[in-house]
Amino acid sequence: MPHNPTTFAGEPGSDHPIGWDDPALLHRRSDTGLLHDFTVARHGTLAQLVHQVMVMTPEQRAHYTIERQGDRQYDPHEIVALSQRPDYPG
Repeated sequence: MPHNPTTFAGEPGSDHPIGWDDPALLHRRSDTGLLHDFTVARHGTLAQLVHQVMVMTPEQRAHYTIERQGDRQYDPHEIVALSQRPDYPG
């Protein structure tokens, strides 16, 4: 069992460190409207891509997701939550 287990919904606990310098991909949903049809829009660190999404309007954000390589994907509402963490280097 991990020392710092995640919460019931799967999000990290408040003291769980985020790898802000981890490589990540910014995906944009294609205009076909298919939820599984994403293309890579940008490469960078997790912190850089969170910043990139946060300068978008909420309507634009809805079309993007961030994939931390080898780890997990963050939907738009999770990206907003990441940007509000006290340890976000923004």
